[in-house]
This record gives sequence, C-alpha cells and structure tokens, in this order.
Amino acid sequence: MPPTNPSSPDLRHADAAEPRRRGSRKSAGGITLRDVAQLAGVAPITASRALNTPSAVSPKVLQKVREAVERTGYVPNLLAGGLASNKSRLVAVVVPTVIGPVFQEIVHTLTETLAAAGYQVMLGQSGYENSREDALLEAIIGRRPDGVVLTGIMRSAEARKRLLASGIPVVETWDLTPTPIDMLVGFSHENIGREVARYLHAAGRRVVAVVGGRDERSRRRMDAFAQEASALGMTANDAPVPMHHVTAPTTLGQGRKGLADLLQRQPQTDAIFCSSDLLALGVMIEAQSRGIRIPEQLALVGFGDLEFSRDLQPQLTTVRIDGTGIGQRAARFIIDRAAGIEVAERIVDIGFSIIQRESA
Repeated sequence: MPPTNPSSPDLRHADAAEPRRRGSRKSAGGITLRDVAQLAGVAPITASRALNTPSAVSPKVLQKVREAVERTGYVPNLLAGGLASNKSRLVAVVVPTVIGPVFQEIVHTLTETLAAAGYQVMLGQSGYENSREDALLEAIIGRRPDGVVLTGIMRSAEARKRLLASGIPVVETWDLTPTPIDMLVGFSHENIGREVARYLHAAGRRVVAVVGGRDERSRRRMDAFAQEASALGMTANDAPVPMHHVTAPTTLGQGRKGLADLLQRQPQTDAIFCSSDLLALGVMIEAQSRGIRIPEQLALVGFGDLEFSRDLQPQLTTVRIDGTGIGQRAARFIIDRAAGIEVAERIVDIGFSIIQRESA
C-alpha cells in the first residue's frame, strides 16, 4: 500500500479530526466546514465564501470546495448563518392534511414562488380538528422562520398570542375575516354556500341536500347553503335541508354512503351540494349504480375543481378556488415583509367561481 502524503488532504483526514475539534462539534463525528476546507486545500473562510457567495472565489477554488462537499456529504448549518443575519430563509406552511388534493395547488405555488426568491418551504400538517395546531406552531416559532402561512383563520387564542409576540410575518389563507393576525388571502365560505343554493334554484331544483365534512370551514359552507336554500323554499314540506356529515379528509366511499343515506331520508331529492369533489364523485358513482340519471334526476355540485372533475361523465359542476393566486399573493406578502417592504393591502378576498358543467 503506497504511503499517504500528509500534505494532501483526503476523506480520512475529515473523518479523523483531532480530539479538540471533535469535542467542539454538536454531535460526535459530524462533518464541519473546517473538514471541508481541509479536504479542498483552502482556508475555512474561503470555503465559507465558496458556499455562500460563489462569485467571490475563483472557479478552480469553487470546484474544489464543491467536490469536497460531495465527498463528505457536508450540509451547511443554515441556522447558524441565519442567526448571524437574522434570516432563516425558511417559510413554514401549515395545512390540515398533506394528502388533501385541494391544498396541493397552493402548496406547489408557494414552493415555486418562494424558491425563486431564495426561500425553502417547511411543510406542517395540523389535522382538521386542530388537535396538533398549537404544538406544531410552538415548534415552528421556536425555529424562527422568515414567515408562516396558515390554512384557515387562527382560532386558538394561545397560538394567536404567540404568533403576534414572535414578530414573524403571518399569512392566513383559505378563509376570510376582518381581523387577521397579520395578513390574509382568502375567500368567504358562507358566500360560497349561498351562491351555490341560488345557482341550483335558478336551475329549477327544489329539493336539495348536503354531503359535507365535519371540519369547521366545510360546515360553514354547508350551513350557509342550507339557510339560503330554506329561504328560497328548496326543501320538502318546509323541513330542514337534510345533511350527511362525514369526517375529513373526505373520501369517495363517504360520498356513496352519503347519497344512500339521503335518498332513504328524502327520496325526492333533486340536487346535492358536496363539500369536496371527491365526495361528489362518490355520489355520482352511487347514483349511476342505482340508475339515477345526472343531471336529469339529480343535479350535483362539488367543491375544489380537482383535475378529474372535467374528465368525468357527466362532467362535474364545482366551485373553483384560485389556489395559484392565493399561493402567489401569500408568497409575495412574506417576501416583501422579509425585505422590509410595507404591505399596504393586508386583506385580499380572492373570491371564487362556480364552474358550470354537465352535472348541474
């Protein structure tokens, strides 16, 4: 075996750091910037420049440092750098569920828009019953991101107080209130419910029902729909609008069971509003299995305008929310505030659209 040249750093030197340096690391055996610099044959300050401001070093040095990083698997301590600059370059995004397709457009747009400005997204799942929201936000605030984007309005008094005290820019989305924590981009769930009821009434439907999630935002849509439908006389024998509630996140199977339940309770139902497109798809499948023609015998309206909605037979009438617009505005709010730019319009009602297709 040929002798090792002590003047030529290699990976073994990075692994076999002196006891003094090993003791100074936060975790034994962790690769440090000093190890990367030694392997690249440059000073630690030069390695730091190569990683943080590549234009400040020569292409040859930059290549050496990058090769050393690749060989060692070194990951820069962004928290340490963030403490020095008071910037973490992280934005926390909290959604009820990561498997809910209705939130994917917003998350995708936030990720792309923030990445273009040099930020990374840290995604958290709060659940629909807010059981984990306070603990999740406490963990997020402790990491001092440059911004927090929430799905819905913050209703926990304790979490609201902590967010206000942190001074971190906060954008609430997917809802509407005149008193946001900081900034808001959203829409009115109550207005959606009322407008869908009016839409179905104009289409000649007179006996309506609901299949909806038990989560708070869905219930407000459904309750507003039922109130407006009752005011328009869209119930059988002046009875309350029948509702079939399901747990969130909603599924196709719940939609099938929902229609079966509603038809048993109110056989003359001629229109159903669902709190999600997945529920509406389940209703449609169950209706077709029973020989119920859509829309001739039963009109159907969903929520979310998921990609499959326009590919169904018949195509699904649904409520469209501009998730791209919400994501872009929320990201812009965070980017501007992080840059010290005052946000003049802190509450944006992005509205909604009823997409008319064959099912209603």
